[in-house]
Amino acid sequence: MWPIVGLAFGTVLGLAGAFGGFVAFVLVLGLGIAGYVAGRAVEGEIDLAQVFTRRSV
Repeated sequence: MWPIVGLAFGTVLGLAGAFGGFVAFVLVLGLGIAGYVAGRAVEGEIDLAQVFTRRSV
């Protein structure tokens, strides 16, 4: 499944870069990364509370 997801994401990035320019490419890339992190958090594979909580030294 992941190779197909990667192929689809790469195709979308390519189209964004070709038709929208560099800013669209970076925007699609950033939103893709945010969606990936959100999906991993929903699946329970990462805990965002640990990532964004300050630690006392």
